[in-house]
Amino acid sequence: QVQLVESGGGLVQAGGSLTLSCAASGRTFSDYAMGWFRQAPGKEREFRAGIRWSGGWTTSADSVKGRFTISRDNAKNTIYLQMNSLKPEDTGIYSCAAGPRLAEHPHDYEYWGQGTQVTVSS
Repeated sequence: QVQLVESGGGLVQAGGSLTLSCAASGRTFSDYAMGWFRQAPGKEREFRAGIRWSGGWTTSADSVKGRFTISRDNAKNTIYLQMNSLKPEDTGIYSCAAGPRLAEHPHDYEYWGQGTQVTVSS
């Protein structure tokens, strides 16, 4: 069993920054990947960025390239999403997920956190 808990969400003005954290506990797999997803009201989850526990290989959605950075701290079993130059369109519930491969579709991930709300005001 893997438990994922997100934190760090909040209200920020457009152009500002937030850093989200996702702490993993329970059984983890060194070759698993972690992803961050955003879900806006009434919409499906949308991939933001992903990273492998081993090696730190990353990928991100085109819409956040240059603004969002995903990173990991293996010793703390924690991943982060540093979000800069935030836009109102970035608003939503941000969830982290764990899966067997680095992918962009939510169905490729097996474990999910409860999410943390990010609201960007204009």
